[in-house]
Amino acid sequence: MSAKSSKRKNAYERDSLQGGNHTRRRNRRQQKIARTSWVVKLTKFLTIVLLLVILGVIGYGVKMLTDANQFLNNSYQPRKNSQVNDKIDVQKDPISILVLGLDDDDKRNLGSARTDSMLLLSVNPQTEDINITSIPRDTYTQINSKDYNGKDKINAAFAYGGIDSTIDAVENLVDVPINYYVTVDFQAFEKIVDELGGVDIDVPFTLTEQNAQGKKVVNLKKGHHTLSGEEALAFARTRYIDNDVERGKRQQQVFEAIAKKAMSMGSIAKYKGLLEALDGHFQTDMPSDRILSVAQSGLTKDYKFHSYVFSWMGFDYAPYGETMSMVGLHQDSLEYISHKFKVSLGLEGKDERDEHGYKFESNGIVAPETYPQDGMAIDQP
Repeated sequence: MSAKSSKRKNAYERDSLQGGNHTRRRNRRQQKIARTSWVVKLTKFLTIVLLLVILGVIGYGVKMLTDANQFLNNSYQPRKNSQVNDKIDVQKDPISILVLGLDDDDKRNLGSARTDSMLLLSVNPQTEDINITSIPRDTYTQINSKDYNGKDKINAAFAYGGIDSTIDAVENLVDVPINYYVTVDFQAFEKIVDELGGVDIDVPFTLTEQNAQGKKVVNLKKGHHTLSGEEALAFARTRYIDNDVERGKRQQQVFEAIAKKAMSMGSIAKYKGLLEALDGHFQTDMPSDRILSVAQSGLTKDYKFHSYVFSWMGFDYAPYGETMSMVGLHQDSLEYISHKFKVSLGLEGKDERDEHGYKFESNGIVAPETYPQDGMAIDQP
């Protein structure tokens, strides 16, 4: 057990003795660990973009390979410590990848970008397993940057200190090293859907929603529609119709439609246009030769997807006068997901949770590093 895991265990035991404040959080807005198809579909969509590079090369020859390499080289944005990953053989060694969907606030003149979605993946080519978890964007956690050191929502880390602060926040939260990152902004999402000629969606309600730039209203009526990129994004992201669970289902619906359309033969022929749609909206610190190796591995291996969801509770917090809605992660879910990723990356051995299965027995105890300790938080019903 790592030092941090040991610290979490001790904190867990201290909180168990306190009882009162924590047990009342029992079963509030808790999401149990489960395999969730929308996370898998999102990852498959992002993987499809890379696989189309290989498929396009096969279908269109050397010129397409040149285009793909040029696109990947243009998207290459190394971090300060990228040289640490130089010895990794992505065909043999397990790797971790942080995938970020960016809400580009610069387009709305708000002066910064935040991560609207945050996926952590581990890929083990030896066992042919891919672990996936989605980190709640409102998770209360430590953020370190040049200009700010303190607690906030984890999706604010990118605005405070870019990709370096975001990776630091995720590594400290999950206690797992991150080898590579990928960012895709929502403008690229819109362009990809439009390049595919739209996606077919059954819209279960009437929707009036601002577009991603906040400058235009998107109106959708209940029924079956072929949605444009702007409409599909508004449908997937709206927070005012229902709740986060239903929002996840809508995202699943949209990404299933994108995956189906992207894998059709007619869409493969549009491979170059898909690359152009991503150009300028996709960044990674993984060199182009390794991206192509990962994509090729995806074609030759039978990877199994293992998806995990954090159990959490919501609370209101007003440290600076303005009340904010935040998320605290339940202690056992945080420890368990951290363990599963460490096993996948070869950093920790399996234990009884892996051999006999594991069901959360959370009694509402929240990891202290994801919940304010100043007594000012108000638990949500």
